[in-house]
Amino acid sequence: MQMPSPTRPIDAVLLDMDGTILNSIKAAERIWAAWAVRHGIDVEAFLPTIHGVQSVDTIRRANIAGVDPVAEAAAITQAEIEEVEGIEEIAGAAAFLAALPAARWGIVTAAPRALALHRIEAAGLPVPPLLIAAEDVACGKPAPDCFHLAAERLGTKTDKCLVIEDSAAGIAAAVSAGAMVLVVTATHHTPTETGHPAIVDYDDLTLERLPDGSLSIGRTSDVASPSGVMNWLLRAGPV
Repeated sequence: MQMPSPTRPIDAVLLDMDGTILNSIKAAERIWAAWAVRHGIDVEAFLPTIHGVQSVDTIRRANIAGVDPVAEAAAITQAEIEEVEGIEEIAGAAAFLAALPAARWGIVTAAPRALALHRIEAAGLPVPPLLIAAEDVACGKPAPDCFHLAAERLGTKTDKCLVIEDSAAGIAAAVSAGAMVLVVTATHHTPTETGHPAIVDYDDLTLERLPDGSLSIGRTSDVASPSGVMNWLLRAGPV
């Protein structure tokens, strides 16, 4: 007999953007593939390295002589803002976000603010009450700074937050911050063992509003039980 998963109380839900609440992989990879070709970089080997990290860090890692990473990242960002074809919601994300109390969630992304807001709009998702973007922190993911800042802005600590992520860099940042982690695998090409609870998309979650106003977040019965907690209680009222 399978024992029920324990329930962990949380103060807030912090979500990554790309690959977590929306899928912009096709749009992003079109821009980055063209950039890689222009600079003589192996596209197939390069594209997996762009996800979950700031553009300027991706360009710095490429270590291309004569290229200004900041200026190049700005040009990439503008190209990505203009490229919205194929951007779509991760299944169930809009309904999940709509169920969260406004003072209890935020988006924490490696994307610049303008690009993040543009993609969120393109995917038909609500504007987040809190958005921590690339320009808000000196060190991007996998550093934990962005999650610490988001928790602080929401009046809590990261160890009382559920972070929903998809990328290795984002998961590492959340773990380093001491947060609980839920992995979304909708955009993963191959199964990846992260050691954290995982769902394909938000249709794999159940939401129940309790009499005291708190929100119970759990998994549907047909999702295989991964390691770790798969039930959280988002408390109601001010943090």
